[in-house]
Amino acid sequence: MVERPAGTLPRRRKRLVASFLSVRNWQQLAKFTVVGGIGFVVNLAVYRTLVHHGVEFLLAALCSFLVAVTSNYILNRIWTFREQRGHIGIQGMRFLVVSLGGLGLNLLLLELIVGAAGTEKVVGQAIAIVLVTPLNFIGNKLWSFRRHKK
Repeated sequence: MVERPAGTLPRRRKRLVASFLSVRNWQQLAKFTVVGGIGFVVNLAVYRTLVHHGVEFLLAALCSFLVAVTSNYILNRIWTFREQRGHIGIQGMRFLVVSLGGLGLNLLLLELIVGAAGTEKVVGQAIAIVLVTPLNFIGNKLWSFRRHKK
């Protein structure tokens, strides 16, 4: 174990603490949450409409995901991560990869919540979305829209 003088933190911990204390990061998180809220409403509205019209609930979740992820990418790019815009295609593909990971987890949770536990379908989807959101934020903050070193 490496001994450090009292009161010193390793470089990574200092960055983590600085990030946690950054007002800008908290503002960005608030914006991401607003965009996520809009995406949440879009997702559930499309999902509910499709389920109401007889579409199987997992397929409805996939379709509603595609609509919501598109609107979330656009809103996050032009508002949340405005100063961190990079190549639209590269960021878009990264956003999609992070979102697909979130979708996979969402579908797994949805199957457990609705299929195994018998929860109502729309309530189950709402719960699954809320549970997956923190992972989506971290992935998009640290990878999809990360700052490029100049």
